[in-house]
Amino acid sequence: MIYLDYNATTPVAKEVAEAMQPYLFEYFGNPSSSHWYGQQTKKAVEQARENVAKLLNCKSEEIVFTSGGSESNNYALKGYAFRNKDKGRHIITTKIEHPAIIEVCKFLEQEGFEMSYLPVDKTGRLRLKDVEDAIRPDTILISVMYANNEVGTLQPLKEISALAKKHNIAVHSDCAQAVGKVPVDVKELGVDLLTVAGHKFYGPKGIGALYVREGMELQKLIHGADHEMNRRAGTENILEVVGLGKAAELAMIAPESRMERERNLIRLLREGLEPLGDFRINGNAELSLPNTLSISFKNLRAADVLDNMPNVAASAGAACHSDAVKISATLDAMNVPFEYAMGTLRLSVGKYTSEEKIVSAIEEIKEAVSLLRE
Repeated sequence: MIYLDYNATTPVAKEVAEAMQPYLFEYFGNPSSSHWYGQQTKKAVEQARENVAKLLNCKSEEIVFTSGGSESNNYALKGYAFRNKDKGRHIITTKIEHPAIIEVCKFLEQEGFEMSYLPVDKTGRLRLKDVEDAIRPDTILISVMYANNEVGTLQPLKEISALAKKHNIAVHSDCAQAVGKVPVDVKELGVDLLTVAGHKFYGPKGIGALYVREGMELQKLIHGADHEMNRRAGTENILEVVGLGKAAELAMIAPESRMERERNLIRLLREGLEPLGDFRINGNAELSLPNTLSISFKNLRAADVLDNMPNVAASAGAACHSDAVKISATLDAMNVPFEYAMGTLRLSVGKYTSEEKIVSAIEEIKEAVSLLRE
């Protein structure tokens, strides 16, 4: 099998698994306990928090551990909206967000909030003027993903944050797809809230984090004891918190070298598929994740292509809708023609992808596409 679906999830890195193992049996204490067992796990939690903070360039106390990207997104949007509804009820987002944002926005609409879902250009990039035009006196929050999970396009997040600050508007970014793939510096980006998902960069599933800028107040989603600096109740998931911390530590090792390697693999993949013809590449050629290739084959169904390449694991459109035969919201927002959109594959590489595997994948994809065309 050749795994080309790193944007859906990444395997747990060996180093991450090894770091987690002692906390499954040996160090099992409750971090809230004052005895030796509790103190060992408390230290582990705080070390992990420090690692995530270093990765994002923020303070440790600005990191709140969650159950994953979806909870972080829910906490950011609902928490900020309900806490600040007396200041306004208008929120700006985009048409290409992950369902973990779109569905939260739909829920908030039922609670009396108003949403502006902004379009993107043909490369999947948000226009700054559209953001500026959408701002109203009652706008309280702008939520824009940094990297699109389907086509990899990066958004002008720094510029959006600067614009928002002029109007005293908070900014959240779903960075689940960006963290560990490209540099994510909360100070550089200027965001107030930022979502992290562990399983997108070689950590375990079921763990994530939310960066909450110092001074930001959110209404709690989970009530109980005063865990996580009284922001999220529930005994910490020590095993996975440790895993997330180790994954963050690994992500800080030679990021430029990693990005260049992935760019080269994607270049090899794209060039290898060029002889097929009758396809289009989706996304922004310059401002994109280094590991992602969205390619659309004319007049073919992506599901059929995937069925005919059994040794290659990839996604048809968005990973969360791989079984649905419909144009994704992202491709629709980018105005990708129907005859191409239906044949879109998302191919994403990562830590364990080799050139040899790319060469093998090229041959299998070419064989599948050629067979279907015949």
